[in-house]
Amino acid sequence: MSVAKKVAVIATSTRTPRVGPHVADLVRSTITKDAAESNIDVFPVAVADFNLPVFDEKALPAQVPALAKFEHAHSIAWSNEIAKYDGYVFVIPEYNYGMAGGTKNAIDYLYNEWIGKPVVIVSYGIGGGNRASEQLQGTLEGMKLRVAGTRPALAFSGGPGPDFIAAMSKGELGEESRKEWEGKSADILKAFGELKQLLQEPPQPNA
Repeated sequence: MSVAKKVAVIATSTRTPRVGPHVADLVRSTITKDAAESNIDVFPVAVADFNLPVFDEKALPAQVPALAKFEHAHSIAWSNEIAKYDGYVFVIPEYNYGMAGGTKNAIDYLYNEWIGKPVVIVSYGIGGGNRASEQLQGTLEGMKLRVAGTRPALAFSGGPGPDFIAAMSKGELGEESRKEWEGKSADILKAFGELKQLLQEPPQPNA
């Protein structure tokens, strides 16, 4: 049997409290069976666990490791983590009609660890996070990642209602939102199917 591919499901929210890990768990549980049947191992990754400050390295990420090295332990740990995977599923919040700063910062720390690899974007928010998803798509494509065409957008049930308030104030995923999002599993699985196809294509580090 061939060596299993590794895919990280990355919860990018860094605020406290945060619902992001619960959303990422829902996404991961949705794709786990399909992944196992396709010889793909899926791993949870939380940006918040790495305590990344606003980018503070002297070296340009594109110069690492050929021409420079990271100085800080948090940068090295983040680099080592991301380099392990063949592909990614970003689970991102939308804040104030755009991509969260923590999401962008985590991406900006690295370059060569990302390029050429396939990625799915799953967004969430009052309206599903489409603006954040579009912004992240532009960033990742500019950085030479291969973004799956299907980008699931998960809107909180009731808009700015009880589920949204519980998510923002307590970090809880409301049952109505959970049920609705589980009902959108076809979108998540379609996106993951596109990721699987991209994983079968040769890496494109210099695309």
